[in-house]
Amino acid sequence: MSFKILKKCPSTGARRGVLTTPHGEINTPVFMPVGTRASVKAMSPAELLDLNAEIILGNTYHLFLKPGMEIIGRAGGLHRFMGWERPILTDSGGFQVFSLSSLRKITEKGVHFASHIDGSRFFLGPEESMAIQRTLGSDIVMAFDECTPYPADYKTALQSMRRTARWEAVSRDQKLPDGRQLFGIVQGSVYKDLREESAKGLTDIGFEGYAVGGLSVGEPEETMFEVLDWTIPHLPADKPHYLMGVGTPKQLVEAVARGVDMFDCVIPTRLARHGSAYIADGTTIPVKAGRCAEDFTPIDAECGCYCCRNFTRAYIRHLFNVGEILGLRLLTLHNLYYFINLMRGIRESLDNGTFAEFRINCFNK
Repeated sequence: MSFKILKKCPSTGARRGVLTTPHGEINTPVFMPVGTRASVKAMSPAELLDLNAEIILGNTYHLFLKPGMEIIGRAGGLHRFMGWERPILTDSGGFQVFSLSSLRKITEKGVHFASHIDGSRFFLGPEESMAIQRTLGSDIVMAFDECTPYPADYKTALQSMRRTARWEAVSRDQKLPDGRQLFGIVQGSVYKDLREESAKGLTDIGFEGYAVGGLSVGEPEETMFEVLDWTIPHLPADKPHYLMGVGTPKQLVEAVARGVDMFDCVIPTRLARHGSAYIADGTTIPVKAGRCAEDFTPIDAECGCYCCRNFTRAYIRHLFNVGEILGLRLLTLHNLYYFINLMRGIRESLDNGTFAEFRINCFNK
């Protein structure tokens, strides 16, 4: 396993790198489509390969509940189970437990929770999360953390951050298969000293990569950027930096400028299922709206995706209007292409030394 920085932007914190994993190289900065339940919604693995998705994300909590570790273990791990040959990152389950606030009880050793499916009772802590991710066989494993809600008062954020630090130290002690990387997760809500303490503490423990968690949970966008400004300088510069659960195209570009290398977010797939598509200027249009009923132009004339090369807004609107699944599949493909192509453009601008200009002009179309 290795992370090599190939280029740096002299006027920002942006970096161009390559992360090597047992299932191949990942060019960074990179966007990871979310495949929570061993499937990127509406997409086949072949279509993801055609989009040149270099890595996807799976989730410990959901896969633990269904189909369960016995089945995935017997299948030979998550790669074989879902037919995906490239790298996989698995979230530890901490965020999903956070989202089940009415169904869980946090203790010093972990979280007791009720399944959102049938109410069955389970316990998930750092040892359990690492054991599940060992069975999944993911290339990048996330340490078990507690995602602090927003807003949170200082005392709550402090207790949550330090509990996360203890859990992540236990996660670090668990054995993983050779070649797998373990990433620590910085918490601390929107408090500068807590973010710095968390980042420095995780660096002392030592991880193969470092994530910034607890953002995109309701805080203003400018606060998100401020937290990154506080946090990234305290992370090892020679390790990959991952911003979890973020975000919009603008947020991705601004985070890259602050030194972030990896992203995941459900936005492109979720908006597609609701009938919205991204266009060149980074905004979205409601393709399923009535105004597209007689619009015989592509979603974006400048886009090179299969959807835009072959179909019109009117046709896709028709598919949504009559409940045909092809409509949401085409929009999902288009939105994922947009995000993956945006990251490709960022990498190219870093390669040729024009990222600062790219940052200013990329949405002025």
